[in-house]
Formats: sequence, structure tokens, C-alpha cells
Amino acid sequence: MTALVLDGKSLAGQWEQQLSDRVSVLKNKADGKTPILATILVGADPASATYVKMKGNACRRVGMDSMAIEMGESTTTEELLNTIKELNSNDDVHGILLQHPVPAQIDERACFDAIALNKDVDGVTCLGYGRMAMGEDAYGCATPKGIMRILEHYKIELEGKHAVVVGRSPILGKPMAAMLLEANATVTTCHSRTKNLDAHIKQADIIVGAVGKPEFIKADWIKDGAVVIDAGYHPGGVGDIELEGIKDRCSAYTPVPGGVGPMTINTLIFQSVESAEKSFG
Repeated sequence: MTALVLDGKSLAGQWEQQLSDRVSVLKNKADGKTPILATILVGADPASATYVKMKGNACRRVGMDSMAIEMGESTTTEELLNTIKELNSNDDVHGILLQHPVPAQIDERACFDAIALNKDVDGVTCLGYGRMAMGEDAYGCATPKGIMRILEHYKIELEGKHAVVVGRSPILGKPMAAMLLEANATVTTCHSRTKNLDAHIKQADIIVGAVGKPEFIKADWIKDGAVVIDAGYHPGGVGDIELEGIKDRCSAYTPVPGGVGPMTINTLIFQSVESAEKSFG
């Protein structure tokens, strides 16, 4: 079996050209006014700094501006909430990204939920999640929404299929399950403490690895012909799934790197442009 490679990097590149055209239209309508994504980095975690830089570069590639806000390791919850409040009231800012994780002394959930719904382009608020899960208008969490856009582009059938999501984080596993359910898949949510995990995975038509542990999901757990989505990325260029053991058995898979990651960033930009379009009328 020759598996279909779900090439997120190539797809993100295609979308960037379309987004660039949409940003040009916006600038013309608004006399040169530019959509802006504000990114907040708290602390000095090198991986987080790299991710924020990548998101800023993606903004510039489509003609948007990025407002990079850096706050110290000792930042308090109140200080971060004040910064978010200022950005909420700034009409020039169309999207707000608070980079995860923040230092331990900060109440991350309170800060996520302080982001205005119309600027929650990373889909991290409880209100946004609830509206999305109920099929109402809201921006989806960037990684699961990026995965859904990959599946849609490559015409992967979801209706009636059994999808197994391994992971239950509030910004990946849980919204991923909700999005698949909304697309009429039958969804099982598992996690690192699920008993007989391999038995659940062997039933999956679509498997999403979102557990955050390198190659936690073994190749021989995955049935022939399954669609394999690996949302993990770890040192050494591996994901949450043993991909090498299934590339000749599955029907389609996302490579690591070059699969889910580029479409996560692209979805953040995509939703920021949508927010700007609504703001500019």
C-alpha cells in the first residue's frame, strides 16, 4: 500500500498565497491599515521564543504586522491580565496569542480566558471552546483546526468513521475530539492512563496522536489502512507515533516534521486575517 502523505508544509504554502491576496485587499479597503497579531511571550523558554518568532515571520510573509510583547520570568497574573486588557481595547490589534506555557506562578487559564472572544484567534478561551463544541461561531484551537483543514483538503472521509484521539489537553485533545464529532465521526478519547490503550487504537479508522510523549503510540497498535495524524514533535524529529513502522500499511499520514506543525501556524494566521476582515467590515 502506498500511503498518501498529508503534506502540511506544502498546504500551508498554498494558503499563504491566498492569505497574502486577502491582506492586500484589506489594506486597500482600509487605506493601508494592516492586520495585526499581538504575541505575548512570558519568560525566557527558548522553544517558546522560537515558536513566537516563527509566528511573527508567518505574519510578515502574508503582509500582516506582528506586535511582539515580551514579559519577564517574574511576571504576575495581574500584570499579564492588564497587558491582555490593553490589547483587547486596542482597535489596531485583531488577534492575540498568549504563548503556552507561561511561568508556574501565573494562572494561565485565567489569562487565556481574559482574551476577548473576537480576538481569540488561537482558540484558547473556555467561551470559544464551548461555542465551537456547540457548533456556534468561534475560532477553533489552532492545532486541531489545522488538522481539520488538512483532512478537508485531502478529502479524508470522516462521517461514520471511528476516530481515536490519544490526548486530552484543553488546547489539543479535547477540542480535536469535539471537531471530529461535529464532522460526524464516532470519537473515542484516550490518554496516557487509558487501560488497554492498544486495543482502542487497533479499532481506529483515524488515529490522532496528541499525548505529548515521543513515539508513545506503537506502530503495531495501528490497523492497516488507518489514517494517521501525528500532532507531536520532540527532539530528534519524532512525534507521538512510531511512524516508520506504519508508512507502508496506513492509507494516509502526516509526516513529522512537515505535517501538523506548519498548518497550526497557518491556521493562527488564517483566523487572524478573518478577524481583521470582520473588524474592517
